[in-house]
Amino acid sequence: MANPINISLIIPCYNEEANLQKGVLDKIGNFTKNDPRFREIIIADDGSTDNSKKIIKEKYLGLFSKFKLCENTHQGKAYAIIAGIKAAHSDYVIFSDIDLATPIEETEKLIKEAENGGQIVIGSRRSRREGAPLPRIILSFGGNFIRSFLFNFQKISDTQCGFKLFERKAADDIIDRSYLYKGKRHVNGPSVTAAFDLEFLFLAFKLGYKVKEVPVHWRHMETRNVNFIKDAVETLSDIAKIKWYELQGKYDN
Repeated sequence: MANPINISLIIPCYNEEANLQKGVLDKIGNFTKNDPRFREIIIADDGSTDNSKKIIKEKYLGLFSKFKLCENTHQGKAYAIIAGIKAAHSDYVIFSDIDLATPIEETEKLIKEAENGGQIVIGSRRSRREGAPLPRIILSFGGNFIRSFLFNFQKISDTQCGFKLFERKAADDIIDRSYLYKGKRHVNGPSVTAAFDLEFLFLAFKLGYKVKEVPVHWRHMETRNVNFIKDAVETLSDIAKIKWYELQGKYDN
């Protein structure tokens, strides 16, 4: 019988004091603490300015032995995820949004696909946006339209769900070939850097990695880390950069 896969779970965090007070890390810690597949839980902080880091250090690092805090300067969610991947020591990494809009138990679906050969496994909400406000729905479907027009994602229906599994070696390879998130980025306030998922999957398909999509349960969780206008402008700008880099042949090197 093959040995079970080993996983680093990455949780990006930026000013998440409200979610921490709801007990999201307790749910994650209790779910993973006795599961040998989860080697470490990396909380990748994106330069939080509230009490998030203090709460994590004083309460959770001692409470759950697998928890680690990866502290970064504030550059946006994508950079926090990348830092978490670079700090990981497992063969696979899973990242999940800290609000647990997709319940942590849904990791079983990602793991099953990885055990069946998936190198990149993405959770999919399909067309469901349960409880999401109208601006979020417009942003999502507008992004999907532009994505399908500019890129070939081979019938992938949802690139933006914050619930994905990567083979770590594949993730390292893809990140090293990324152009969108090289160097530092100056941001003010929350920054979801949504185009990270697009460039990552664009490169995954281009490099021939096995990409699988699996439906997961998702429900909208109210958060102040999403700004409709700001995030839409940032995402469109980054999508244009990806297409420009592709036309220049930068991704062919």
